[in-house]
Amino acid sequence: MAHVAAWKKEVVEDLKTEMLSHTVVAIVNVHGIPSAQLQQMRQGLRGSANVVMTRNTILDIALTEAAKVKPGLDALKVSVDGQCAVITTNMNPFKLFRALEATKSAAPAKAGDIAPEDIAIKAGETPFKPGPIVGELQKVGIPAGIEGGKVVFKKDKVLVAKGQPVPEDLAKVLPRLEILPMTVGLDLRAAFEDGVLYDRDVLNIPADYYSNMLGAAARNAMALGMSIAYVTPQTIRPLLARAFREAMGLSMEAAYPTSENIKFLLAKAEAQMLALARKGDGLNDERLKKRM
Repeated sequence: MAHVAAWKKEVVEDLKTEMLSHTVVAIVNVHGIPSAQLQQMRQGLRGSANVVMTRNTILDIALTEAAKVKPGLDALKVSVDGQCAVITTNMNPFKLFRALEATKSAAPAKAGDIAPEDIAIKAGETPFKPGPIVGELQKVGIPAGIEGGKVVFKKDKVLVAKGQPVPEDLAKVLPRLEILPMTVGLDLRAAFEDGVLYDRDVLNIPADYYSNMLGAAARNAMALGMSIAYVTPQTIRPLLARAFREAMGLSMEAAYPTSENIKFLLAKAEAQMLALARKGDGLNDERLKKRM
């Protein structure tokens, strides 16, 4: 800190205070976010998270200083690169990640942007009327033409493959086609809480991932317990119910009378008797005829 300018020391102290007064500190990527949109995102998080932008060198020093009180916090320094900001909050990292993902929206590509997915068009009609637009589209490699008085794309075509830069001339045309291939928003790189560093891969899970996983584990454990007849408070009732059904089935098959199955055995015997009677010749018993 000895060689840091006075104003920088003040900023570092403010950042340090923010980091130490909140349970979670995170680094986010803000590259490519227009200033107005960034302000809207910060306002949307106001009350639940603070977004602070400063020079990376100052942020690096602040993390080092805060780590003296909150050990391990300086592990975030590896995420400080390019255009980034620091977020301090009391939300847990997983809720913070989902809140930041909600800030993201589609945006037009600028010249040189790397396509996150294939940027493509489909054959068919367009909303354009015949005119100079056809030449403009053809100039950037789009197979456009006029059919039936309408501008159409003659075939499917990938304009920019995933991972490739967007050419400048194409970048100017894509918004007119309502193709917004980029996503801008606060992109969380890593978060620190209670001595644990969470990177994006760990945080990027569906909100119901763990509940679904626990539910599946409970169902599988129940199925296993039932299959090996392992008695637990959860399996005892269905095990007894299954044992009763199997005992009832066995006693019915063996015609072994009990207080539980006697009605079913008599009903079964009567049904078998009536079936035989229907096959008999010269049946004269009136009571039997009525039963049939």
